[in-house]
Amino acid sequence: MPLFETPRLTVRRLTLADAPFVRDLVTEPGWLRWIGSRDVESVADAERYLRTGPLASYAEHGHGLYLVSLTSGEPVGICGILRRPTLDTPDLGYAIAARHAGHGYATEAARATLVHARRDLGMTRVVAITDADHVASQRVLEKAGMRRAGTVPNDDGPPLALFETVG
Repeated sequence: MPLFETPRLTVRRLTLADAPFVRDLVTEPGWLRWIGSRDVESVADAERYLRTGPLASYAEHGHGLYLVSLTSGEPVGICGILRRPTLDTPDLGYAIAARHAGHGYATEAARATLVHARRDLGMTRVVAITDADHVASQRVLEKAGMRRAGTVPNDDGPPLALFETVG
């Protein structure tokens, strides 16, 4: 059942049935470069990732990463609101499969997720972090209505760019 929709996209909670898509997404070169390994190599690994990540977040917080699909039902990526122990504010996260990049799906999903966070989850402030060199991700965040708000430390390298909702 969809949580929310846009003219081109349907967004719903992830389930274990999404494990094959998640395995493919989290092993793409772009994911590994910009987000990092989640130790997923098989569908069973993807099921573990779903259980300990998004599904656990739904149980604990009532939200998490969601599946983003075309209205036809074809999955294109994930987007949602995370609770990272290193941040004191809910965090927007997203990833679009490489074969679907360049169509504006990340921006559309991010905008709709921010509306969902405000309207349905009562969040007044959401942040996002991205690699300081990931210009495409920064553009998505700006187009979604966020603004640069400094940096945050990164255990794995240079500080990450911090974005926040405006208003």
